[in-house]
Amino acid sequence: MTRAILTLNAGSSSLKLAVYALVGNDTPLAEGQADAIGPEGVLELSVAGAPVPMPTGRAITHTQALETTISVLSDALGDLEVVGVGHRVVHGGRLFNEPTRVGPSELDQLARLVPFAPLHQPHNLAGIAAATGTFPDAAQVACFDTAFHRTQPFLSETFALPRRYYEAGVRRYGFHGLSYEYVSGELARLDPVAGNGRVVIAHLGNGASLCALQQGVSIASTMGFSVLDGLPMGTRSGQLDPGVVLYMMTSEGLSPEEISEVLYKQSGLLGLSGFSNDMRVLEAAGSAEANSAISYFTRKVREGIGAMAAVLEGLDALVFSGGIGENAPGVRAEICQPMSWLGINLDDEANARNAATISSQGTGVRVMVIPTNEELVIARATRNVLGAKVVGDD
Repeated sequence: MTRAILTLNAGSSSLKLAVYALVGNDTPLAEGQADAIGPEGVLELSVAGAPVPMPTGRAITHTQALETTISVLSDALGDLEVVGVGHRVVHGGRLFNEPTRVGPSELDQLARLVPFAPLHQPHNLAGIAAATGTFPDAAQVACFDTAFHRTQPFLSETFALPRRYYEAGVRRYGFHGLSYEYVSGELARLDPVAGNGRVVIAHLGNGASLCALQQGVSIASTMGFSVLDGLPMGTRSGQLDPGVVLYMMTSEGLSPEEISEVLYKQSGLLGLSGFSNDMRVLEAAGSAEANSAISYFTRKVREGIGAMAAVLEGLDALVFSGGIGENAPGVRAEICQPMSWLGINLDDEANARNAATISSQGTGVRVMVIPTNEELVIARATRNVLGAKVVGDD
């Protein structure tokens, strides 16, 4: 029987999973995903490259996607024994700075962070519960999006509040760390000089953020205390004057729960366009509302890149990743074309075909597209956590 690792990656509107051999290469044995979770959500699963029939083709909720996919996968694994399940967990707070094997005590601590990431943390914890029920003898390993950013200095982490808030944990944590870890590693492999320089990675998807890296280390990011901060996103507002929240409370009489609903689920591209949070839908629509939502998004990304470059005191490479970053050449062009002042110049033909390098030859800043692979980061981390006890037993 072959020992294997299952990875679960629950995003705000998606679920991805993969199965890797515990000992072996990094090619997944099985892969599955639920995309655009909701009324139009689609479930897909393949084992060894062959599609596996699903009892339902729809993914209405994260819970349905988890339960259905894990159930079908457990039946399709054959002689594979899942000895470890690695989970993306968005928020690790101050206590969790590295991949950690989790039990009841750790889960209690992670549950307390749900208010900081309400679109993600509940689904991450639900994944752990579902995997524990299906694979009760497997180790459950949490891999944290916040851990990658714990290298950031005090000036990047703190808010201009009384110091007691920082000491109490009110600080900028940064997110999308698993994606940044993979992309920065790939950049270092593909271009060691750029990877060791001043880099901004743009993780653009339904959730979106930027990270500034110096010699491969995170020194600043656009997301802060929660996943609301920074860039506008699919349904999240991004950076917001705190006075707007006070206005919602005092003038509109909204409760904290109602304000949360507006900021997390009714804002961003959805709020600006009035009809969709999906960049593909907005680009196809071509309406004034859709175009203004896209333009707002690209302007804020440009502003963020400029801010990250200021922290880095220059820029050697800009890397796009995430669903939008990897697949929307029009969005990348709208972001980059007004930034020649920073040394960013696109090769339009290379950009149109989603080439690995999309900047013009001889330009000051190398611009690249590197597809992220959070599942592989999770699998490698889970192997490391289990290594002393499991690897080498076969």
